[in-house]
Amino acid sequence: MMATSPRSAPHQLRNYIVVTGAYWADTLTDGAIRTLVLFYFYELGYSALQVALLFLLYEIFGVITNLVGGWLGARFGLTATLFGGLATQVLALGMLGIADPIWLAIPAIGVPYVMVAQALSGIAKDLTKMSSKSALKVVVADGAQSTLFRWVTLLTGSKNALKGVGFFLGALLLSVIGFRPTLVLFAGLVLIALITAALLLRGGLGSSNKQAKFREIFSRNQAVNLLAAARLFLFASRDVWFVVGLPVFLRSVLGWSFWQAGGFLAIWTIGYGFVQAAAPRVLRRNDAQNKEPDGRMAAWLAFGLAAFPTGIALALMAGVAPTIVVVGGLLAFGVMFALNSAVHSYLILAYTDGEKAAMNVGFYYTANALGRLAGTVLSGWLYTVAGLIGCLWVAVGCVLAAGIISLALPINTAPRTRPIAFGKGGD
Repeated sequence: MMATSPRSAPHQLRNYIVVTGAYWADTLTDGAIRTLVLFYFYELGYSALQVALLFLLYEIFGVITNLVGGWLGARFGLTATLFGGLATQVLALGMLGIADPIWLAIPAIGVPYVMVAQALSGIAKDLTKMSSKSALKVVVADGAQSTLFRWVTLLTGSKNALKGVGFFLGALLLSVIGFRPTLVLFAGLVLIALITAALLLRGGLGSSNKQAKFREIFSRNQAVNLLAAARLFLFASRDVWFVVGLPVFLRSVLGWSFWQAGGFLAIWTIGYGFVQAAAPRVLRRNDAQNKEPDGRMAAWLAFGLAAFPTGIALALMAGVAPTIVVVGGLLAFGVMFALNSAVHSYLILAYTDGEKAAMNVGFYYTANALGRLAGTVLSGWLYTVAGLIGCLWVAVGCVLAAGIISLALPINTAPRTRPIAFGKGGD
């Protein structure tokens, strides 16, 4: 059983701040390492395909880690998985920081080496994310749904804003101090975050449950399963045009430089994070009953989101100036997508018991990772055969699927700690 004492202890806010700070350190370096690897190996003469391969294991291990990480968090405790994630990120950064530039420049050696380092970084990111978000269910008092909504959106929004900052910082430090010194610097930053968290956490983040079975990673909670399915389609709808199609379109069709395209996407990510953090105020201001989000809100937000890729695709087909259409459409899409994501991030915690938080959150983010992986793969293929417009129409279909699935989520009531479950006896 998860310990409940941290919820009522005076360490509640302190633990939230410590967990958030640890998550920030990992997120900042996760964003930076992406631009570091991308720029550095592109300058070494790696082909676009070889550069893409460097990130393949990162995405694949994101799926695996989310699936297994929830079980690890339940069996060994969230404190262990949080610290394990931070330590793994130190290892990943250190591997790249000590690597000899001479053999990194040889693709036959550099590609598999960097793929392994990126796999570790993907494991670190998702262990830290699962631990941090599951910990909110432990540190927030039972029934404090408003606090839970505010804290989870602040954590998620600040994470995305910092990831955008990491994009900038990685590129800046690469040009100022170089590849290896930057990685060593970031490894030191994450190590400091790990030591600080170990010293400052009070009361732990829930106790371990040695009886947790691996087969229980697949949730029997109907609301969690439905939300996970909606999350898969939601994130596929973003990445199917955002990851490959959009950057290539900005570069090859609009003629933007690499720095213009990369800078714009980084700014978009930062703005997206700010909208997520502000989601409770935005949604309550537009809700006459001023209640917490439920399944109905998730469904209508998804249907509203579908209007944006539809509008962008129709405008491009009609021959409207592509710069105005794509830039304006992407900004509007980002606002609505951030609200969708924020509501999902709240609902997964609202729909699960504290003692099941780690496993349900891990299962849910497995679906998130699968959506990202599918969207990334489809984005490259669809852009090749159908251009950005083809990517956008598939995005519309994915968003509509997310909305239709969300219609089956609990509505007209505050999310329950233990919602409707498959079979008898609940969880």
